[in-house]
Amino acid sequence: MGDRDVLARVREICLALPEAVEKPFGGHSAPSFRVRDKLFLITSEDGRSMMFKAGPGVQEALVASDPDRFFVPAYVGHKGWVGAWLTADQDWDEIAELIEDSYRLIAPKRLAARIRRPGPGGGDA
Repeated sequence: MGDRDVLARVREICLALPEAVEKPFGGHSAPSFRVRDKLFLITSEDGRSMMFKAGPGVQEALVASDPDRFFVPAYVGHKGWVGAWLTADQDWDEIAELIEDSYRLIAPKRLAARIRRPGPGGGDA
């Protein structure tokens, strides 16, 4: 899958979420996605990675389980964000779940509840 295809896939997942919009971050031109003007996913300028918010312990678990796919990003890593290499082979169902979880952590509860996929803990959201 080429870089543009990967970014198109990320964009499709993000923009399917309630009230999600694409809006660049700061002076960057890379795609970034927000809900109510709060970031839930950032892509790198070179298109090789993305960063998303994760719950407690998730960053450590992902990086430890698959360091070829996941990393602790600069600047936002200390706040629990996780980096994912878009150049690696991805499990797109897993990536969609991680993006949705990031959205749930950022979005107002009313919007987060509109996601159809079961949330953390397996209950229907």
